[in-house]
Order: sequence, then structure tokens, then C-alpha cells
Amino acid sequence: MKIKKGIFITATDTGVGKTIATLVLATLLKAKGFDVGIMKPVQCGGKDAHFLKTSLNLSDPDDLINPFYAPEPLSPHLAFRRAKITIDQHKIIDAYQELQKRHDIVLVEGAGGLMVPIREDYLVSDLISDLDLEAVIVSRLGLGTINHSLLTIHQMKNLGIKIRGIIFSTLNSKKPGLPEQTNPDVIKKISGVDVLGIIPYFKKTSSQEIMRTCSNTIDLKTLLKAQASPKNNHYEKLDKKYLWHPFTQMSDWLIEEQLVIDEAKGCHLKDTSGNTYIDGVSSLWVNVHGHRHRDIDQAIRDQINKVSHSTLLGLSNVPAVQLAKELVALAPKGLRKVFYSDNGSTAVEVAIKMAFQFWQNKKKLKKQKIVYLEHSYHGDTLGAVSVGGIDVFHKIYRPLTFEAVKWPSPFYRKGNWQSLEEFCQEYLKNAKYFLENNHKILAAFVVEPMIQAAAGMLVWPKGILKSLCELCRRYDVLLICDEVATGFGRTGKMFACEHEGVKPDFLCVAKGITGGYLPLAATLTTQKVFDGFLFEYKDLKTFFHGHTYTGNPLACAAALANIKVFKKERTLYNLAPKIKFLAEGLKRFYTLACVCEVRQLGFMVGIELVSDRVTGEPFALEKKIGIRVCQELRKHGVLLRPLGQVIVLMPPLAIKKDDLETLIKETYEAIKKITG
Repeated sequence: MKIKKGIFITATDTGVGKTIATLVLATLLKAKGFDVGIMKPVQCGGKDAHFLKTSLNLSDPDDLINPFYAPEPLSPHLAFRRAKITIDQHKIIDAYQELQKRHDIVLVEGAGGLMVPIREDYLVSDLISDLDLEAVIVSRLGLGTINHSLLTIHQMKNLGIKIRGIIFSTLNSKKPGLPEQTNPDVIKKISGVDVLGIIPYFKKTSSQEIMRTCSNTIDLKTLLKAQASPKNNHYEKLDKKYLWHPFTQMSDWLIEEQLVIDEAKGCHLKDTSGNTYIDGVSSLWVNVHGHRHRDIDQAIRDQINKVSHSTLLGLSNVPAVQLAKELVALAPKGLRKVFYSDNGSTAVEVAIKMAFQFWQNKKKLKKQKIVYLEHSYHGDTLGAVSVGGIDVFHKIYRPLTFEAVKWPSPFYRKGNWQSLEEFCQEYLKNAKYFLENNHKILAAFVVEPMIQAAAGMLVWPKGILKSLCELCRRYDVLLICDEVATGFGRTGKMFACEHEGVKPDFLCVAKGITGGYLPLAATLTTQKVFDGFLFEYKDLKTFFHGHTYTGNPLACAAALANIKVFKKERTLYNLAPKIKFLAEGLKRFYTLACVCEVRQLGFMVGIELVSDRVTGEPFALEKKIGIRVCQELRKHGVLLRPLGQVIVLMPPLAIKKDDLETLIKETYEAIKKITG
């Protein structure tokens, strides 16, 4: 009877009968034909793990059942510190995964209650989340249990821990009074949590006695019920009835089967049918540390308890101020001021408008033109579209936009008739000539530094960005670096500008700024630009621009937590070996005849597919090659979204090596199958 399930046994307090409850559940499940394993990850004094192992006749090694033991009966954080033992949760997770392979069901008994510190920085609740288990609460009967039970339930719901049910344990042989008789029903009514039963007081805990007293009183059916229903297309039908999706041909959407995401954990998404998928594009390039990261979750909860929104028009708020300080500290030197908005498009539009008005305020009225790159993408609002260079997205809207100046992309395709060195020399020579002869009418030059993401991950040659920055400085053209996609670690540096030590006049960030939680954007600029707007009120030279949710406290709180996690978890340091592993794994894609080029900068990857590698001939649009590859990947638990015929990989920075390996392998196999 194989169902492969794990259940965490926690409690309202210590000494309420978790071990007996674990024994009872294991005994009843074994009687139903399940192969049951148990685990006591941390134990402080006593012999609970040994008691469970011998009572259930288990043969698993002691270090799997109880990875960490301290001799003193104290709170784990203190007991293990005194024993000079450092608890590593990864060892616990590995032990649990091994037990899961050996058994149908593994019951994991916690230490004390839900919020007991295993380490000072790691609680029992954190372990439940890391093991990704549903939990059963054990509570005592009698006075006080309503309060303790409801507090535990409330906290578990706040933390996103799924509660399978609550079991009440009788701790003595006294005749139950009115509280003992009524408390379970009251707790169920108030909390909505199922009561799985009441365990009686045992003088001896033989399997025969447990079966005699509990086989008909403990609700195993509710304990084992599946959370996900069979394939349920209810939400898919509602979606097709009401929603219009971005960048989506809805005639295809309406006739094809679609996924509806219901929840997520770490680097995995789960749909409404219970299927899980690797989030291979970070939920469209935004997720950084994984979904439901405890620190960011908690920061948002804490902020909700203060204020969720207040305007920055005429007021300020604490998270917005704190975040501005942190962003300035993170950004390239010289960027001193932060202007908030809602998304990448608005961040770029803010920079464009600031650059334009800066020169107008300085009476250099001819400096109006904005230079942008061929193949560029800066967003979908009309200002951003005006400096967009991808015709399939932008051409139809040209009559609505302002006139800007297109400049060639510095992307160098392998096999070009020029050498890379010759290409770069000519590119910079032409750029110098252009700026030298046109700088009097140019307000700003807007670029996606180092890599043009939406164009298909077009990676720039080394040195181009730095040289363009120097030319802009020389000819007094403001440089706008759009790091909406590249910022917050995607390229291996916090910002792509750092690869070449570039200090732009404007830095635009969004996407990963909140770790992928909430919409927020920021445009950072220099003191020089800021001072160009300081006039008397009557002069009407204010920067007349703003958004209702500018500097939203919730989003800023998430962003602050995101930055703290970068530091706490040494995200960029730990990313470096994963970038190398990814680069090594991508080499095999060149064995596929349809792969024209594999482009990578850090954790940003584009795999370009063509029908003929020699001529570079693309697949016919009607073949929908990129879409079909991604549809095939869904069958194998991977979610990607293509850019035309370029397969994009951009997983969360927190992805584990085994998931990264799966992502590479399944992508290779899907391309091979669809194009073979």
C-alpha cells in the first residue's frame, strides 16, 4: 500500500503527549497495512526515539531516526549549545528523505511546541516548512487548552503550514470534567480544524491496548485524505471565461489545456491538480530566493500589522525610507536618490522623463532625443514602447509614440564575417562619431546593460558597456541603465553594471527587487540630476510624475527583507558555483542540430533554435517550436516560457543543484524530441 506520505507531529506545548500520539498513529496505520517509519529529528534527554523504535519494531539506523541528540532535557537551542553540537537542518532533511524511501508513511515528531527554537535562528516551524510537511497538533484536554490550541492553529495558518488535524491527549486517569468533554468541539468550531480523536490515558502502551482503545476513535481517514482532488478544471474554465492574458494569443489559449497555479514552495510551483513543477523562469524573471521564503513572508506579515499603504505625495513611510538607503548602498557609486514606481516600464519612463526635463530645466532646450538600441525592450507603456526595438512587440504602436533614435545593438553573432575584435572596434568608432556629432540634441542613451533579455538573451562583448558609458560622459549624454531584468543577482553580480565598473546616471530596477513577491520599481539617479530640479515653487519646474502606490510600505518591506536575505544567505557567493555548473551543462545542447547558439550571462540563458544551423534559417512560425518545447516540458515537471524560438532558462537564484540538473536535462530532452 504505497502512498509515500510524511506527517509532522507537533504540539501546543511540551509534555502533552506527542510521543504517545506518534506511537498510537503509527500502530493504527501499521494495522491498516502501511509500512510506517518514525523520526525524532532532535531529542533533548530521555529515550523517546528509542522507545518508538523498539515499540514499533523498526530496523532503521538510529542516526536516521534521531539525527541529533543532547543529554540535557532543555530547549533544543540551549541543550545543543551546551553539548557543543551544531544542528544542521540539511542533515535532518537528508535523513527524512532516506526514511521516506524506506516507508509508505513517515511520522516526524517535533521537539516541544511549534515555536520552540531548535537553534536561536531556526524554529520547529521552520523545520516543518523545510520538510514541506502537513502537521498534526497534539493538545492536552482540560482548562487552558482552548487558548493554547487556537494560538498554535493561528500561528500555523499564518506561517502557511497545512494542518491535517488535532489530536487530544489524556494525561491522567481522572474522570473527564466539563472542559474535557466540550473543548474539542469548541476548538473545531472556532478554528475549522478537524479533530482526529482523543487518546485515552494508558497505563501500558502495548499494541494490543492501543488497538483496543483507539482503533475506532482516531480518524485515520481524515488523517490520510488527499489534499488535491483529481483533475479539476473548474478554475481553468473560469479563467477562459473571464481572463485576458498578457502576450498570449487567446484563440490558442481558449482551445488548449492550461495550468492554474494554486501554491508554491521554494523553487517549485503546484497546480490545482497537485502536480509540481520546477519554476524554470522564476515566475517571469522575478523570484530570487524561492517562493514562501520565511524571512520575506514574515516581513510582509509584520508590515501588514502596521500599515499596508500610505501615499508618498506629501508624506513618507518608514519602509520606503529604509529601502531607499539600502538601494543607494547597493547601487554603483554616485547614485544618491531613489524615485519609486510600480514596474519596469514605469521605472524606465521615470528615467526618460527625468533626463528630458533635466536638460529643459538647464535651458539646453535642444537636448530632447532619447537614443535606444536595436532589439531593445524596456516595457509596454507608450514611453517605454517609444524606446523599444523589437518590431513584433512595438511596430503597431509607433503612431502613438514619441520619436526616438535607434542605434545598432552591440550583439555579436558567432560566425560574423568580422572578428570579435574588429566588430567591437568598429562599433565603438561609429558610436563615438554619432555622439560627437549629435550630442547637442541628445538627452539620454537608454540600454539594457550586458545582455538584452527580451530579444533572446543577446549577450554583449566585454568592454562595450564601459566604453559606451565613457563616451556618454565625454559628450554629456545621460546614460540610463535598465536593470529591470538583470538586477538583483541575475548575471552573477548584484547589478550587471558591476561587471565593467559602470556608474550610470540612472539605474532602473524592478522584477527581483522584492524577491518576486510584490510589484515595486525604483529609478536611482545622481545628486547632479536631483539638483537640476531644485527651484522655487513658483517656477513650476517640479518633476510632475507619480503613482498611487509609489513606495508602497508592503512592497518596500518585502524588498528590505529580500536584500537582507542576500546578505544572510550569501546568495551571490553561493550562486557562483551554480553558474559554472549551468555553463557546463549547457555545452551538450550544441550536439542538437537545431541549436544555433547558447547564450549565457550568469543565470540568464537563451537557447536559440533554428531549422538549419548552417544558414541560420528559423523554424516557420506556424510550427510554434518554442511553445511546443515548453508544453513538452510541462509533462516532465518543468515550467518555461520561450521568447519566440529562443528557450529561456532563468531559475531562481536559490535553486538547488539537483533541480538545476533536472532543468538542464529535461530541457535538452524536450528540444530533442520536438525538433527531432
